[in-house]
Amino acid sequence: MENKKTRHKGRFSQTFIYLGKLFRMFVFQNDWKVLPMAAIIAGLVCYVIGANLFKTMEGTAMGTFAVSCICIWNGFFNSIQVVCRERAIVKREHRSGLHISSYIMAHMIYQAFLCLCQTLITLIVFRVTNVTFPEKSLVTGWSVIDIGITVFLVTYCADMMALMISSLVHSTTTAMTIMPFLLIFQLVFSGGFFSLEGFAMKITDFTITKWGLRALCTQGDYNSLPMVAIWSSLIKMENLEILGVKPIHEIAKFIYGNEDYLNAFTLGCGSLNQKPEYAFSLESLLQCWGFLLLFIIIYASIAVISLELIDRDRR
Repeated sequence: MENKKTRHKGRFSQTFIYLGKLFRMFVFQNDWKVLPMAAIIAGLVCYVIGANLFKTMEGTAMGTFAVSCICIWNGFFNSIQVVCRERAIVKREHRSGLHISSYIMAHMIYQAFLCLCQTLITLIVFRVTNVTFPEKSLVTGWSVIDIGITVFLVTYCADMMALMISSLVHSTTTAMTIMPFLLIFQLVFSGGFFSLEGFAMKITDFTITKWGLRALCTQGDYNSLPMVAIWSSLIKMENLEILGVKPIHEIAKFIYGNEDYLNAFTLGCGSLNQKPEYAFSLESLLQCWGFLLLFIIIYASIAVISLELIDRDRR
């Protein structure tokens, strides 16, 4: 009777027992290595696209897509192997009284800690590399905090998807085989970078990247930014001669000679390429955050349900 009471601890107690185990692994088994990796990835992205992020439409579109890639990669890498690598242990302890909900909750708390650290590191790298944050904020009054919340939610959502996959598969090899396909799927069906139509566009509603990308573009006030791509194309064609005349040269010379005209031209190009889904509104941002939170709950629930059936696993 004594042994039975010792084995069958309550859900709350089991959560903190496993949480302690996970933090010991963080310190003693080098799980902390995901943090410097996050800094390196963020640094590379800032080096390539940081100069135009939140400054131009093109820079914001490419930059927010790259930031979403950072978040998805960090989240997937955090937890894609954490359950399947100890599946035999989970199965044995479940038969001895382990509450699966406590086990998953411990992982959720621990993974939230990792994602928060990665978010802070990413924002620090952005600051160090002089990425310009938007002046306006929709929620907290500080755009860096608003963007930090989005980065955290996208990273944590990807983390929970990977945790779900790790709970469903039976080996680390399978998990690592699936991860690249998940990553490609998330990037291709982001809905903001590749041109999609019809049914393919509807699939984007079920991707993390769509809501992360939309939230970041909303926070960056995408629709009020100038578009410089058309101006850059005009400059490249400046010496194009048509029937002995260089019409583009004359237009470019007229615009380039006056900064006010140049600003008006790029802002005018931007106004003609606005996207309603990127409107700078609290409602739009909260919708994106809501979908990410919904996905987190769904992924965690599937992870619990799949592991509750672990006793039926004969492999």
